[in-house]
Amino acid sequence: MYRSISKLARTVQASVPQTGSEASISGRTWLEASIAGCRSTGGSRHFAAQPAMAEEPKWSESRPETLPFTSSSRRTGVIAVKVGMTQDWDKWSMRIPLTVLWLDNCQVVQVKSEPSEGYTAVQLGCGSKRDKQLNGRQLGHYRKAEVDNKRKLAEFRVSEDAVLPVGFELSAAHFVPGQFLDIAGMTIGKGFQGVMKRHGFKGQPASHGNSLAHRAPGGIGACQDPGKVWPGKKMPGRMGNKRRTVQSVWVYKVDPVRNLIYVRGQVPGHKGNFVLVKDAVMKQSHQQPERPFPTYLGPSLTDVLTAPSREKDPFDYQDA
Repeated sequence: MYRSISKLARTVQASVPQTGSEASISGRTWLEASIAGCRSTGGSRHFAAQPAMAEEPKWSESRPETLPFTSSSRRTGVIAVKVGMTQDWDKWSMRIPLTVLWLDNCQVVQVKSEPSEGYTAVQLGCGSKRDKQLNGRQLGHYRKAEVDNKRKLAEFRVSEDAVLPVGFELSAAHFVPGQFLDIAGMTIGKGFQGVMKRHGFKGQPASHGNSLAHRAPGGIGACQDPGKVWPGKKMPGRMGNKRRTVQSVWVYKVDPVRNLIYVRGQVPGHKGNFVLVKDAVMKQSHQQPERPFPTYLGPSLTDVLTAPSREKDPFDYQDA
């Protein structure tokens, strides 16, 4: 968690890449070669070393061909930082509340395969830490993967055709405007709260006939039979600080230069918390726009992508 929001904002500004200075490699050629190298090692957790990285080809003028997306394909998600909330207006002057998510050096740290772990997944890392903030096992984990120290790790189940090589960095271009996402995070902790705040109880009478029990829950059990309080009874207790997932969140804008994703509505957690972002499970393929698979493999984008506004004026009311 980033404790200082001002420091987080400065870090976001400093994370703007220098366009034209990065030499990328061809999508299909490198990806297939990396996957083949991993399989040739007998299901090793990590991809085989790539000694020919210095001779890797540059991006062609046209966008590289993406891998085919099938009904059984499952892309990886990303780890993002909740920066805060803002707002924007569409062409109809409708205000859109937005939450800003930042991808802070989100890289593949480990690959888990079917022969060794029994399932296919990628482990991603986000953020950064100094060496003295980690123990020996954690340092060895990052040294083996040849990636920078990470502040947050998370796993995402993927299909075999969506596996990415260790060290690959995911950008905001992994998602497209107009698609739907599932965002999971830890809610804000409220401490020990009563039933009125925690469960929305109405409360007892506030004036006549009540003494010192205005916010009390009231009766909590039955009679002598069954003579107990049933499990799950709504009572005072600790509120918040639980993992919650907001489903089918609409992506309004993607800024690939600063690695920012703008989604409509709220996202669980404090500013500076890490959240897990992935494709919505409640939306079918025909309900989602075309997405890059397994991720965006094209050249660096310099333009901010925004979802199109609705075609009909929401203020154009017609009398029945």
